[in-house]
Amino acid sequence: MNRTCRHLFFRPAARGARLGRALALTLALIGPVLALWPTQARADQTLTALAVFQPKTSFIVDHAAGFGPTSKPTINLVLSLSRPVPYRVFTLANPPRLVLDFHEVKWSAFDAATFSRSRHVKAVRAGAIAQGWSRMVIALDGPYAVRQAEMATRNLDGGAMVQLQLAPTSHKAFLASAGAPSSGRWALPKPAPVGPPKRRQTGDRPLTVVLDPGHGGIDPGSINGVIYEKDITLSFARALREVLIRDGLHVVMTRDKDVFVPLETRLSIARAAGADLFLSIHADAEASREARGATVYTLAKKATDRASAELAARHDRDDIMAGVNLANTDDRIATVLMDLARTENQPRSDMFAADLVKSITAAGIRMRHRPHLEAAFSVLKSPDIPSALLELGYLSSSADLRNLQDLAWRGKMEKAIAVAMDHWARQDAAQATLLRH
Repeated sequence: MNRTCRHLFFRPAARGARLGRALALTLALIGPVLALWPTQARADQTLTALAVFQPKTSFIVDHAAGFGPTSKPTINLVLSLSRPVPYRVFTLANPPRLVLDFHEVKWSAFDAATFSRSRHVKAVRAGAIAQGWSRMVIALDGPYAVRQAEMATRNLDGGAMVQLQLAPTSHKAFLASAGAPSSGRWALPKPAPVGPPKRRQTGDRPLTVVLDPGHGGIDPGSINGVIYEKDITLSFARALREVLIRDGLHVVMTRDKDVFVPLETRLSIARAAGADLFLSIHADAEASREARGATVYTLAKKATDRASAELAARHDRDDIMAGVNLANTDDRIATVLMDLARTENQPRSDMFAADLVKSITAAGIRMRHRPHLEAAFSVLKSPDIPSALLELGYLSSSADLRNLQDLAWRGKMEKAIAVAMDHWARQDAAQATLLRH
């Protein structure tokens, strides 16, 4: 191993305090290196993937810690990369997770099913989280502390090996050490500042619509073989954007690449854009394979039925997996103010949902027997932006899957959405004018 590289990244630390100093020293050392790199890649530049994940020599295994019924094994991780890159490691609570962030790693060869052989690892995800940055998240079955962490180079090919050892710890100690480090270059986008409420649209300017392609990057969404929900939603949103622009609307996308965007950030993008309307696009799956057709959702404080509750859990779970804290930190006054805003805004969302259902049905597109439902989706919780979530169909249905891949069907759905937005905008503007008078 290259001794210089070992010191540049992480050195073993037998105890938490020594590890903390090692991590701080690491960030201090790589800070000047990071400063030489551009803070943002060109818009047309894709992930360059300085390092490539190598699956054959990467794994997670349990290692016996001793003998007796009370002894607990450690968890050993070995991650093989084609070359060293800056990285950091930390833990998060509720649920307990280990998070590794990297500067530019390509994960195309990653397979969670073969990577982990540990009985104490519940799930593993890896993928892009932003332009030039990627993340691996390991969900654990209990509190563990990072006992040892290092990256070392291989002399033969110049590759790198990340080696970590996790040891069981107390819940109290885990909570005391868990949390993402504070570092601007590693941070996810900050929520947009919330200024004065935007003037409600009255039809005297182009409508600003934010399209939110569900999932992305580390979060694939529903999967049917080699077809991922995140790809369906992105390609559909791109095509819909062009239709809406031709109709004279101003359109903003929460993501235009295969990257992970936290749920809170999606709402921040909408606020920063001054959105008049927010539409989240999804294509779900059900184990029963019986569900078919499009469905429109608007916000409910509590899911209206068990299926809606489970669907909300599936849509929101990947923010938890990706290490994003969605804890509600609003104080009582802020909560009251937001509830007041929702009182005015919710009927506008419901009116848009009704227009969507009417327009999609008129286009001859199949919808579920209950086409408009309520659910507690996080992306629908903006108190001041009319919002809806559209399930285009179900990847688990062979008929829906054919439709989702058929350009003619997609064209009909795109036009139906555009018609609904136009009708809603006219009604909403008329109501705003009446309210002013």
